[in-house]
Amino acid sequence: MNKSKSSGFISDILITWYNNHKRDLPWREINNPYLIWISEIILQQTRVNQGIAYYLRFVERFPTVDMLAEAEEDEVLKYWQGLGYYSRARNLHKAACQMINESGGVFPTKHSEVLKLAGVGEYTAAAICSFAYNEPYAVVDGNVYRVLSRLFSIDTPIDSGVGKKEFTHLAQDLLSKSEPALHNQALMEFGALQCVPASPDCANCPLQSICKAFESDLIGILPVKKQKTKVTNRFFNYLFVEYQGYTYLQKRLAKDIWLNLYEFPLIETENLLNPEELPDNDDFKRLFDGIDVVEFHKISNPMKHVLSHRVIYAQFFSLKVSGLSENLKNIIQVPIREIDIYPVSRLMELFLQNRKE
Repeated sequence: MNKSKSSGFISDILITWYNNHKRDLPWREINNPYLIWISEIILQQTRVNQGIAYYLRFVERFPTVDMLAEAEEDEVLKYWQGLGYYSRARNLHKAACQMINESGGVFPTKHSEVLKLAGVGEYTAAAICSFAYNEPYAVVDGNVYRVLSRLFSIDTPIDSGVGKKEFTHLAQDLLSKSEPALHNQALMEFGALQCVPASPDCANCPLQSICKAFESDLIGILPVKKQKTKVTNRFFNYLFVEYQGYTYLQKRLAKDIWLNLYEFPLIETENLLNPEELPDNDDFKRLFDGIDVVEFHKISNPMKHVLSHRVIYAQFFSLKVSGLSENLKNIIQVPIREIDIYPVSRLMELFLQNRKE
């Protein structure tokens, strides 16, 4: 059976399977492009089970484009806190402002206009136009790559330019023209629940009879990736400074991880410092220059925080000071009891949670 002849057959099987096995998710069975957009951005780098609570909380606070655009970015980041990949939240806010300025807050209906929104690429635009408007754009995510590479035994690397074009064209050829939204949902759900990355239940797969990878015993090999991500280790020494009921935060403004999130004064080094080494550090000396007493109160256990391209090794020094230096005065002074209102990284959040326990 060739691809063109099998497209309707495959789509029918997937839709039947989907109707019997689909999960009950809050962004399904709706056609509101705004809500679909929020769900798709959350699910880009987040597991469904984790994303549900964040989605519900986010859309309760920001139920419309207008309310998202009117909010301060700090608040948007606070509601995103813990999801990671914070550029997603910044782009959501930016795109909402775009829509206010360009269309009075009306979500665009054309694929080409959806693509112009900040943070929206081909995948997200296809998902929005398919699910909200039932337009015939194939949605190709990691689940779809996996299903198609196995079904047709394609060993072209999915992270190559050639591979992305090949799989996009194939997904578009297979797409049901009469029910594109349902087909896309079914194919992605099939990859998420049935054709899973490791040890899929091929014995009970409705596509087993036409699956080329199953026939050739290549399930465990496909899909293929060519690029290995280089991981960098970084070492963060945070300073939780206490003075008369206040502490001090700075906003990350460099083009780096956690842009626009808040954190304690940070000394990044080649290895984690111990309390004896810290006072000799030049950054430490500059920060506390002129202060009579800098008392080490406590040091946290080292923490390991894994990001996509980096592994952060961190520790938190709790310090009490007898006064303020000029450098400390230039950092945001925050009552310790109000620190929870600021958006912070998951690493900071864990420290603050442990501190309360």
